[in-house]
Amino acid sequence: MTETLSGGCQCGAVRYVIRGPVSDQAICHCRMCQKAVGSIAWPFFTVKAADMAWTRGRPTLYRSSEAAERGFCLACGTPLSFQPIGADALDLSIGSLDDPTRLPPDKQYWAGQRMPWFHTLADLPETPSSASPEDIERRRPYQHPDHDTEVWPSP
Repeated sequence: MTETLSGGCQCGAVRYVIRGPVSDQAICHCRMCQKAVGSIAWPFFTVKAADMAWTRGRPTLYRSSEAAERGFCLACGTPLSFQPIGADALDLSIGSLDDPTRLPPDKQYWAGQRMPWFHTLADLPETPSSASPEDIERRRPYQHPDHDTEVWPSP
């Protein structure tokens, strides 16, 4: 499936666009991904490097193993990418997309390292947000909006 997608980090210092096919929509449960993203799993998708472009800034790279580098925003710390050394494709965080609902994971990797309580998450009690979108906007969050902007931070 060919997609046109955009996304970036929390602060907006790093932005990207994808104009090409997306593959391997997945969740990784390996311990390295858990530590790299500071969570129990990493939802990601794969694209060819030639089908994506960094449109604002570039991620800082961390060589997380002999085999790969991980990209993150130096300004806000958002984990963005994983790329095997010398590969022509890279993985990007589903959560960094402007609309992450467009790419639901359809497989899981390293399930043997999955948190034993992962399957119970859907059964936890839920509390809806009590803040309206207007309340949130009045607080002037520093988070970049879920769309491209000419200038960021906004004046």
